[in-house]
Amino acid sequence: MPVRSSPVFAPMTLRALLLAVLAMGAVVLGSNVLVQYPINDWLTWGAFSYPVAFLVSNLINRRFGPGPARRVAWAGFALAVLLSIWVATPRIAVASCSAFIVAQLLDITVFDRLRRGNWWRAPMVATTCSATVDTAIFWSIAFAGSALPWMSWALGDLAVKLAIGVCLLAPFRALLWKTAPVTASR
Repeated sequence: MPVRSSPVFAPMTLRALLLAVLAMGAVVLGSNVLVQYPINDWLTWGAFSYPVAFLVSNLINRRFGPGPARRVAWAGFALAVLLSIWVATPRIAVASCSAFIVAQLLDITVFDRLRRGNWWRAPMVATTCSATVDTAIFWSIAFAGSALPWMSWALGDLAVKLAIGVCLLAPFRALLWKTAPVTASR
């Protein structure tokens, strides 16, 4: 019977943790500001920046494992709450923080379950599931009941998130050599 190897993750340094949390905070902060500026009736600028949060999460998950990725998500969530209250309306802050933590935890779980497949499958499926959930939560909390065209913004937002998720496979692949765990035999 062949011996299966299991991933052995590198320990996450304090520096790596801080950089990941700052990256998450910057993505959320930028997205919360940009979502308030529509491009047209189908899209806001926030759709272009937010998918980077999934890239950060997937890279942390690949290199350090799901536990550290969850710690980054929760620390990023705390930072996002503080920054969102400062730069966004209360409704956008609540929507953003709620969508962020649910989507990040889903992304980490799906990615971890699919990590042994083709290099592209885990980040693509995790990002697709998470972007869909994030979009549904964020837009329904942030703008439901308003006179704004939020349903079309949500659809445009999701389409862009998914397209950017595909485009972010290239940097994910390019960074795999730095983030891939070593394997150890059982």
